[in-house]
Amino acid sequence: MAKFRIQPHARLQEWVADEKGYFADEELDYEFVFGKLLGPDSGSTVQPFGFTAASLSPEVKNGAFESYQEGQAVEVSCACHWAVNQASTMGYGRMWGHAYSVTPAGIYVPSNSPVRRSEDLAGVEIGVGYHSGSHFSALQSLEQFLKPQEINLNFVGGPNDRLGLLLDGKVQAGNVFSTQAYVVEQQGFRKIVDTSFMIGFMFAEDADVEQVAAYFRALRTAQRDIDHDLPRYRHYFLRELPEQYHALVDVHAFGPGERLVFEPYSREMYEETQRWMTSRDLFSEDLRKDPVYDLAVST
Repeated sequence: MAKFRIQPHARLQEWVADEKGYFADEELDYEFVFGKLLGPDSGSTVQPFGFTAASLSPEVKNGAFESYQEGQAVEVSCACHWAVNQASTMGYGRMWGHAYSVTPAGIYVPSNSPVRRSEDLAGVEIGVGYHSGSHFSALQSLEQFLKPQEINLNFVGGPNDRLGLLLDGKVQAGNVFSTQAYVVEQQGFRKIVDTSFMIGFMFAEDADVEQVAAYFRALRTAQRDIDHDLPRYRHYFLRELPEQYHALVDVHAFGPGERLVFEPYSREMYEETQRWMTSRDLFSEDLRKDPVYDLAVST
């Protein structure tokens, strides 16, 4: 049988499950694969997400959804629930309906920024990743207090791209999550708006569902360990950062990052998310299909 290929997602759980032998306990013959969103595997360090800052065009119209559209050569992966919801609706894989995760996130500005309150973000250019969690979560949060014409999003690439642009002072504000959010906080950036959001899981149509279930059992045990003794595992955050940033950070000040929630991604969640995306024209007509929960989500 072919190996069960896992694409990590800048969090601790897979590393803990690997270290503690929980995948092996579930008899998974597995390997980690770092695909389009993460870069090629080069040993023990996860490569930066997305595109290098040097290669950025004025707008980077390629993100989490597009990675599913192009095809993922893994059995299980994840991205923001909006992207996974839409990708599974389009038939690019199936969404796992028995669990999701939640990541801390926020829109940050430099310490010397005149932006002090959420309303000050009106018209301010905010760096996000196209069709990815930072894009959708920024809209979801900002539309609570800004008019649509006041929201100014700039598609600048993946999480480590936004981190680099923030640290280099090349964007006025940026929406970052988990690892990158902890880094900018340590560098004195101020969170103006919290944008914490839900992440969904995608598995390939030809994946063995029993193996997918075994993967989640291992992650559940790893989540318990992280909850019980987070300090023991914080060092894994360094695997989620380019080496150039290691000297900037003290992982002992980091929080737990993304947390897995073993509750259903319900029909109501799925349908409300579809309505929200459609009402804001977030995907063109050719990237829409009639949403059918029972076809898109494995329950």
